Amino acid sequence: MTSQILTPEERRQIDEGRWFASLSTNLRDDILAHASIRRYRDGMQITTRGGEPQEWMGVASGAVRIGMVSLGGKQITLTYVEPGSWFGDIALFDGLPRTHDAVTHGDTTLLVVRKSEFQGLLARHTELYEALLRLNCRRLRLMFSNLEDINSRPLAARLARQVLMLARSYGQAEGEEIRIGLQLAQEDLAHLVGASRQRVNQELKGFEREGALRVEPTRLVVLSREKLAAIMDR
Repeated sequence: MTSQILTPEERRQIDEGRWFASLSTNLRDDILAHASIRRYRDGMQITTRGGEPQEWMGVASGAVRIGMVSLGGKQITLTYVEPGSWFGDIALFDGLPRTHDAVTHGDTTLLVVRKSEFQGLLARHTELYEALLRLNCRRLRLMFSNLEDINSRPLAARLARQVLMLARSYGQAEGEEIRIGLQLAQEDLAHLVGASRQRVNQELKGFEREGALRVEPTRLVVLSREKLAAIMDR
């Protein structure tokens, strides 16, 4: 579904996105002027692995799950694109097919810039080249950090770090508790930390015993950031 107006909350999340907020006012205004607004229901396919790149996108609300299907037919989640973040630019630069599937996670609103408009933005704003270079450097650093964690840190530390990151991106304060608004099956959480669902379930039960969080159906509630941080640093 295409809409012409972002809600005030959607506009706030775009404007306050770390990368977008770092751009000049002229560039931000030009991006918004050439972006269409699309609203999707949960589970809708945005891009397909191997597909031709046609659009650059920013998440105004909801989330986009980036993943793939294994050779055995199993769905694997690699990451979630949170509100205020942009994606899809790499394939527009190198012209190669999309590397992963992108599927909405919950009701989601996207800002969508067509390939021709994206190229026009690059032609008018040399600043955008440098900004996207910085963005992709940040992505690369995060990827190496995650690989280092998987190969050198215990599962409890990796899981605590992931929960804290989710709380930062999707946390909703409820008194002293922080409810993570993103619905996550333990299987999805296991993919994010490179472990089995059974081992993640065991660690989450341990976190509950320590009073660090509470596990609810498809939801995590952080009870103590300090205790999670202590687990992460063990």
